[in-house]
Amino acid sequence: MNAPNKSGWKPEMTPERREGYQTATGNRALMLEEPLLFEIGHPEKTGVDLPDIEEGASSRLGGFERSEAIGLPGLTEPETVRHYTRLSRQNYAIDLGLFPLGSCTMKHNPRLNEKVARMPGFADVHPLQPTGTVRGALEVINELAHWLIELTGMHGVAMSPKAGAHGELCGILCIRAALEARGDAREVILVPESAHGTNPATAAFAGYKVEDIPATPEGRVDLEALKSRLGPDVAGVMITNPNTCGLFERDMKAISDAVHEAGGFVYCDGANFNAIVGKVRPGDLGVDAMHINLHKTFSTPHGGGGPGSGPVVLSEALSPFGPLPFTARTEDGVVHLVEEENADEFGHTAAFGRMTAFHGQMGMFTRALAYILSHGADGLKQVAEDAVLNANYILRSMEDLLHAPFADSGPCMHEALFGDKDFGDDLSTFDLAKALIDEGYHPMTMYFPLVVHGAMLVEPTETESKASLDQFIMALRSVAERARAGDESMKQAPYFAPRRRLDETQAARKPVLSWTTTGE
Repeated sequence: MNAPNKSGWKPEMTPERREGYQTATGNRALMLEEPLLFEIGHPEKTGVDLPDIEEGASSRLGGFERSEAIGLPGLTEPETVRHYTRLSRQNYAIDLGLFPLGSCTMKHNPRLNEKVARMPGFADVHPLQPTGTVRGALEVINELAHWLIELTGMHGVAMSPKAGAHGELCGILCIRAALEARGDAREVILVPESAHGTNPATAAFAGYKVEDIPATPEGRVDLEALKSRLGPDVAGVMITNPNTCGLFERDMKAISDAVHEAGGFVYCDGANFNAIVGKVRPGDLGVDAMHINLHKTFSTPHGGGGPGSGPVVLSEALSPFGPLPFTARTEDGVVHLVEEENADEFGHTAAFGRMTAFHGQMGMFTRALAYILSHGADGLKQVAEDAVLNANYILRSMEDLLHAPFADSGPCMHEALFGDKDFGDDLSTFDLAKALIDEGYHPMTMYFPLVVHGAMLVEPTETESKASLDQFIMALRSVAERARAGDESMKQAPYFAPRRRLDETQAARKPVLSWTTTGE
């Protein structure tokens, strides 16, 4: 076998050889081919022996008996276990390798946090338990709230929002409530081009008109354009900092001062807080509301829809309008859960309402507090420093092969942004991403942010070692070299994945959600 060339690509493994080599089983060594449950089992069999139903026996289902066969396949226990284990092997996971999704912070999840989250009294707590039986849980929530306020330099915090976008809505509703309380009917929220995509959607959902603020050539908010648009109709600005281009907004304090002078409020998207935690306090920059993705900054990498948690820290001007419930400690040291019926006792009478039926995501609260306490002040500072160091290492290692539009804007923060400007004819970011799958990596975030053509947003996170980064860089350089050279074989990648290139547009628009046997 020939040795790999400098890029790591083995030239003797031609597309024709990859395409043509097949095994009798469809398996590729330990990458096992796995059919659907319906192809393994059969509706007429079951892996469990159940007693026959006596004819004429009374039913306890109250008229809700099935009128026809359920149509699900019956499997034995070994068949069931093997099926889901084999499927799990086809998923990419942070426990398998570096997960470079930009703006998603898919980092290693410390197992200590998982152990704490599974402790009795946390894992089995129920939201309908009497308050007197969940004192420990309330202590955890209150302790976490304290540290979130301390780390951000803010005045209060709403713990109940369940995720980032939910937190955004909470912050905007606080702003609306504050404006209504002073009889100020403002209608516009300004959203810079460099903000997260959920920001304009949140403002529109809350009933505001949304207007764009352009970015400067270096990828930051155009301060003068923002100032020129401020007026008596502007309720506030939603700004992401560090922004979606992976850059810190140097004019953040000036932006806040200008918005406040015009009578508006400043909402900061805190999804990227892991890049500045322990280094910068948003409250010192004039921020009025900011959500924190606990599942990103303080422990559990998110994906697949959960679990999530998005507490919102609030300035002194907005704290009275935060939602219920929240925790509060009395002079005797007891932590209470403040609801509508006892809000007067704690001087909180201006709440806009509530975000969820109950207080929040207990599992994420325990994980986040364990993460904060185990790291300490110096450890959290290092989290930010290492996240930024790793991202800049990737940026400078790739800028000679991949177009880096903001490489001259100074160091990036926690993520490196590239584009497809120098690719060969007919090749795209999509082709590079599919080829990266063959190298054993989940692709980076693609085509976001929209301000860069063929965007590739890479976030290595703070938990990757230099050796891990070097291996990823080698793989990324390999596919980047092929893209620049116009390697047409990339149009058919991936070659080694359990499934080849699929028609993803067709799958999204016309998904097949039910099973039918052949011929039906």
